Amino acid sequence: MGTILEVLLRSSANKLQDIITSEAILILGVEEELTEVLRRVELIRCCIHDAEKRRTKELTVNNWLGQLRDVIYDVDEIVDVARCKGSKLLPDHPPSSSTSKSLACKALSVSSCFCNIRSRRDVAVRIRSLNRKIENISKDKIFLTFNTTIQPIRNGPTTKRIRSSNLVGSNLVGKEIIHSSRKLVDLVLAHKENKSYKLAIVGTGGVGKTTLAQKIYNDQKVKGSFKMHSWICVSQDYNEVTLLKEVLRNIGVHHEQGETIAELQRKLAETIEGKSFFLVLDDVWHSNVWMDLLRPPLHETTSGVIFITTRDDQITRRIGVEHTHRVDLMSVEVGWELLWKSMNIEEEKEVQQLRNTGIEIVRKCGHLPLAIKVTASALGSRDLTENEWKRYLGKYVGSQSMLSDEIEGALYLSYDELPHRLKQCFLYCALYVEDSIIWRNEVTLLWIAEGFIEEQQGQLLEDIAEEYYYELIHRNLLQPDSLSFDQSCCKMHDLLRQLALKISGEECFIGDVETLRDGNMSKLRRVTAVIKKDMLVLPRVDKVEVKVRTFLTVCGPQRIEDTLFKRFLLLHYTGISCLPESIGSLKNLQVLSLRWCDDLHSLPLAMTLLCSLICLDLSGTEINQVPKGMGKLKLLTNLGGYPVGDGSANAIIQDGWKLEELSSLSQMRYLSLDKLERAAHSSRNAVLTDKRHLRKLILQWTESGEGSYSEEDVGNTEKVFEQLIPPHNLESLCILRFFGQQFPTWFGTTCLSSLMSLILKGVRSCVHLPLPNLKYLRIDGAYAVTKVGPEFAGFKKGDPVCNEFVAFPKLEWLIIKDMPNWERWSFFEEEVVVADVRGEDGAAEIRKDDAQPARVRLLPRLLELKLHGCSKLRDLPQQLGKDTPCLKVLGLIELNNLKVVEDLPVLSEVVIGYCEGLERICNLPQVTKLHVGRCPNLSHVEGLCSLQQLWLGEDMQEVSSRWVHGLQEQHQRLHGEYLDVYTWR
Repeated sequence: MGTILEVLLRSSANKLQDIITSEAILILGVEEELTEVLRRVELIRCCIHDAEKRRTKELTVNNWLGQLRDVIYDVDEIVDVARCKGSKLLPDHPPSSSTSKSLACKALSVSSCFCNIRSRRDVAVRIRSLNRKIENISKDKIFLTFNTTIQPIRNGPTTKRIRSSNLVGSNLVGKEIIHSSRKLVDLVLAHKENKSYKLAIVGTGGVGKTTLAQKIYNDQKVKGSFKMHSWICVSQDYNEVTLLKEVLRNIGVHHEQGETIAELQRKLAETIEGKSFFLVLDDVWHSNVWMDLLRPPLHETTSGVIFITTRDDQITRRIGVEHTHRVDLMSVEVGWELLWKSMNIEEEKEVQQLRNTGIEIVRKCGHLPLAIKVTASALGSRDLTENEWKRYLGKYVGSQSMLSDEIEGALYLSYDELPHRLKQCFLYCALYVEDSIIWRNEVTLLWIAEGFIEEQQGQLLEDIAEEYYYELIHRNLLQPDSLSFDQSCCKMHDLLRQLALKISGEECFIGDVETLRDGNMSKLRRVTAVIKKDMLVLPRVDKVEVKVRTFLTVCGPQRIEDTLFKRFLLLHYTGISCLPESIGSLKNLQVLSLRWCDDLHSLPLAMTLLCSLICLDLSGTEINQVPKGMGKLKLLTNLGGYPVGDGSANAIIQDGWKLEELSSLSQMRYLSLDKLERAAHSSRNAVLTDKRHLRKLILQWTESGEGSYSEEDVGNTEKVFEQLIPPHNLESLCILRFFGQQFPTWFGTTCLSSLMSLILKGVRSCVHLPLPNLKYLRIDGAYAVTKVGPEFAGFKKGDPVCNEFVAFPKLEWLIIKDMPNWERWSFFEEEVVVADVRGEDGAAEIRKDDAQPARVRLLPRLLELKLHGCSKLRDLPQQLGKDTPCLKVLGLIELNNLKVVEDLPVLSEVVIGYCEGLERICNLPQVTKLHVGRCPNLSHVEGLCSLQQLWLGEDMQEVSSRWVHGLQEQHQRLHGEYLDVYTWR
């Protein structure tokens, strides 16, 4: 199995190629030395495949690779040193930027050259020393034994391939697969007359995609609906001729030896012309298997369905799949059923006494079906006793994983297929402990700081890093958090994490750092310290040079040993109270996180010398004193918790920064402004407008406690807000605790034309809500609002009745929380003039009903609606059921005045809790899951013909007895089985 070395070699070679001709290196005069480093690195790259293949069997090879890894990291470091020292020698030159290259070498005077000889000599000596190390490695006698000519296509383990599918295995378990297969079979049959209708099953390796596809392929209704059927396992390294021959063989067509691709395509097209066709392409890794190979003969000549399984969401988009079904990890109960059934046990009662241990095993397998089945095979040779099963489970306690060779091989394919630029990023995610949240904005900055992101002309590194992040999600190597609408946070499946740790080898450590010793520390490059004490003390490393590049903490300590400052600078959630002035010497520091450092109240003067800083995070930290000159840090792209000052003092150390200091920070992508109530109204309006990279903006005011704000305070804060006009490219805006009575005039205008996410929290005094074009809208704590009317849909008073209107055309998530005075919600005017017919008193005739303009489309993409803490709201708008065709999830919590939930035809999941006044739930024909708790007056639940799971709170047993029996009878009549009823705790 390959390690990170190949990736390191390629990355180092790329960096060397980029820097050798840069201005900073030309001025140092070390381009020849670095060119020699590059030549030797490229030479070693030629043999790395053979070396990796031999490392597990030959100790000398393994040792040689260890030395090589250390030297390649030294290459990476010398590149940074040379860039930094070279940049210092340039006259009137900005600090070295990771986001831009130098354009040309400026002329220097003779005197300045003599002054800088020492810097040049220091760098040259280090490079020559490095060259000698590389030369020694390349002259090692073991190097001469490596094969430099054979480059295998794949360097990872392979797994057995399924080439056909005749029988479905007996381990298809759980009602999820029954419901999923029923749904997919219906889709196949509904589109059997279409030309090449395409369906896809997507999920991570080993999750059960092939198992589900087999069930569809072997369904008798499907078999009887198509003239021809073919199942093809495509695999990563498929051969085009072999694949076409396999399709022809499956449909009973003879092929000749030596036929070309074109001849085979023509034979396939002629054979299936006029016949219906069902084709399964299992394990697709590249879209061209359809686009270039199979679409030409199939697309225009036949009707039928193309069924695809893949690990990569992007493949389905390239192919043009009409419907995608995602396979998720197994629930504990279903995983337990799979475990004992895969051991050929007929009934659960035979292993009932092992249930608790079995569930522990399922959890240790990460709920992954492949891992569960492999584990079942291992348990099959053991006695069915608790001691035996616990003994087996005991082998994998602590950091050890359930990675067998088969599981490892299946998962490794996903890693092996990654481009080299993504491999480093994937492996890096293993530093996050099991089941922890990985935040996009944090991990992408760490990738940048590590040098993993390859520059592209005209793009910020942060934008490129985000592309890497989303590609890992598309490839199902990271799992987006279901509560994050824009996939801004994710998790890593533990088995994938264990695989990444194994590939990373000795470079990564996760655990108690006090257990580390000299021998361990010498090879470590990345550490996650799991803190179990108040004080973090690093191990003594007197004899070893520490080369750690990333140091993360879990549950940050309250106190830190002083030596930590000399080594690492990710200090969030720690108890530090000051930063030393010597921090200004860290010219290469890119990320400084001081988030939630409660005891830190000031920043040193030297902060303004951190010329390479791209991220400064002060969020949640009460900073009172800051140095003047924040605008000098021109490379900043992420700035969190910027404490705003009133600008009254002109001292070197001041109480917050002026807004004007932001003017020179043109690279800004993420900005959070705190204490905006202190900002002074000024005539400047371009503080934010010209920031063309700005994507997310957070504006925060401070609550006044029990006291109220004066009219002067309210007026000033409204004027300041009016000046903070964002750029057109802003995508996310969060407004916290704004105490003005009206929003600025630029709300709802073209200034927010790109806005996708808007969060309003603690906006207590604004009666009217803004209406930009959004994907995500969250309103939290709008206490002054009593009615939400037509303006919410974009209609303004006095607007003429329009012929066609789309309200919130892109909105997918709508969350309204903590609005205790909100009573009525309607999308259209409740009193409108029907006709110009006047009575005796001259008054126009008025109709009290909602009047909807012609051809209005409301919330056409809304997927999820959550209402929480709106205790006075009496009714939901009728249009929610009629004009929201995509609405799938409805959450209602603490709506005490709501009496009825009904007539919502497209919903699939409903969660209702703490709704004391709710009496009836009815006519929800597509709902498959219903969660109900703390609804003591719910007396009628009916019209849920698709219900598959009913979750009831512990308090609902007596209340639900009135209607659960009717639901059970309906489910038995429609589906021939009992409804699943669970207790919701």
